[in-house]
Amino acid sequence: MSSETITHDVIIVGAGLAGSWAAMIAAKQGVKDVAVLSKIHPLRSHSSAAQGGIAAALNNCRPVAGTGPRGPLEQIPPGDEPVDSWELHMFDTIKGSDWLGDQDAIEILVKDAIEIVFQYEHMGCVFSRTPDGRIAQRRFGGHSVPRANYSADWTGHVLLHTIHEQALRQGVHFYSEWYCLELIVEEGICCGVVALDILTGQIHTMRARAVMFGTGGYGRAYAITSNAYANTGDGVAIAYNAGVPLMDMEFVQFHPTGVYKHGILMSEACRGEGGYLVNKDGDRFMEKYAPDKMELAPRDLVSRSEQLEIDQGRGIGPDGKGIYLDLRHLGREKILQRLPQVRDIALKFSGVDIIDEMAPIQPTTHYSMGGIPTNSDGQVRANLAGDPLTGFYAAGECACVSVHGANRLGTNSLLEASVFGRRAGYAISQFIQDGAELKPISDDPAERSRKRIETLLTREGPENVEHLAQELKWTMTNNCGIFRDEPRLEQALVDVKQLQERFHSAAIMDKSSRFNTDLLAAFETEHLLAFSEVIVSGALARQESRGAHSRTDYPARDDKNWLKHTLARKDRDGRPILEYTDVHIDWEKYPPQERKY
Repeated sequence: MSSETITHDVIIVGAGLAGSWAAMIAAKQGVKDVAVLSKIHPLRSHSSAAQGGIAAALNNCRPVAGTGPRGPLEQIPPGDEPVDSWELHMFDTIKGSDWLGDQDAIEILVKDAIEIVFQYEHMGCVFSRTPDGRIAQRRFGGHSVPRANYSADWTGHVLLHTIHEQALRQGVHFYSEWYCLELIVEEGICCGVVALDILTGQIHTMRARAVMFGTGGYGRAYAITSNAYANTGDGVAIAYNAGVPLMDMEFVQFHPTGVYKHGILMSEACRGEGGYLVNKDGDRFMEKYAPDKMELAPRDLVSRSEQLEIDQGRGIGPDGKGIYLDLRHLGREKILQRLPQVRDIALKFSGVDIIDEMAPIQPTTHYSMGGIPTNSDGQVRANLAGDPLTGFYAAGECACVSVHGANRLGTNSLLEASVFGRRAGYAISQFIQDGAELKPISDDPAERSRKRIETLLTREGPENVEHLAQELKWTMTNNCGIFRDEPRLEQALVDVKQLQERFHSAAIMDKSSRFNTDLLAAFETEHLLAFSEVIVSGALARQESRGAHSRTDYPARDDKNWLKHTLARKDRDGRPILEYTDVHIDWEKYPPQERKY
């Protein structure tokens, strides 16, 4: 496997919304040589799987007077009193984060939201519309008013196609089906990456003045997940292995409505449009857990409520681990107009037509609140003090700004990827235009990757790498899932460490070099094992319940001891060392309070 050197001004790893926004903006600002690497085709990036909407306080829709928070919506005539504002969006996001979100970053998110949605519209994005032609809005969990701007249930798909087209228009070069193996960091400066051309099997040293990761989340560390097969947290693990700390990794979001046994997403738009959650006895049980918001409470609360119903014997299905999603009362016309993809998914994977039948669903691993720590311009923080790692940026789900804190509100993910991808693009272009140098690289950075691949291809171990991956996913699901406690977390930590050791003697079946998916799965498994230890270690140390992190042995939120971010860095022995840093809070405007819905 030969090594060749490729040079660009900017290399972005990941072609989803964050990466494509950054690439498009950098090129538009005059950076002439911008390249994007993607291990899959760019338009298969996981941003396209988001269904329900992108949040922004546009004030286009409101509940009909007198109908209550779940009643029908009407459009707001131009000039009428607004029902929404960026301030209300900000408070909802802070409350949703269980006060772990950094409020300075959240303010940027919600202020930029309105402009970014209109920018999508002006670039030709196809949104659903109100009768007078404005962008349609629907309700979403944890939001006080309708502010999910949507395109039926294909929102992420249309946003990604729009921004990808604009990136191509600006001359961005895409390396499709290239896999990033390593980050090149020398003397505190990021100089490029080592990458594998999956088709040919060739390894390349790729030099750049700036590198950005937009590599997505890490939901594939769990057995039941809405995440695509590609979401194996590669960027998070690669950064961690290069000495970058990881932030708040213990906060993993479980979505309330994944297809039963498969985990495939049934959009929150189902509940935004008025869907019910029903147990085996036919009860709409959310009345017990969130009497005001019902099914439109935040995801962490709804998922825990479902799991309690299941654990107490009121689940559905042969194993009792499911719940029903009832959309029948919405009617055929509304379902076909606003939830066509959801209907298709239910038909294909459950054999259920949601027009006439209830769909079996269950909580599913969905989103990564933690990741690579950055400032609001995407600049990666190298340590607890917040010092920058020169030339290295990150945005989207692989990054932690932190705007989601302990729990993300639906529709804020497409928004975060867009807002901070765009901001990173501006910051990178400024960095280049201020004279960033193409730093020399010592020795052969690809040599370690070459040896790593040779070892995997020649090793004849006693077990297959894929078996280790499956064991990891089930120990994470069973022991570090929706509900956690010390004995299960300690078991998960033991299991992860044992799997890390076993990986060193595991083998892959395919020994070829061209398009070797077994080899890719081995890299991904190694990455899953690296950051899963960080997830479990952070969860074991955090002795409280906050947002998506729910400890049955520490059921209360503990602001006195745990209102702080976790930072995990890798020690010389490869183990995570945990440190903590303050949450940015405006104590006058948004002090912590009890979180009720």
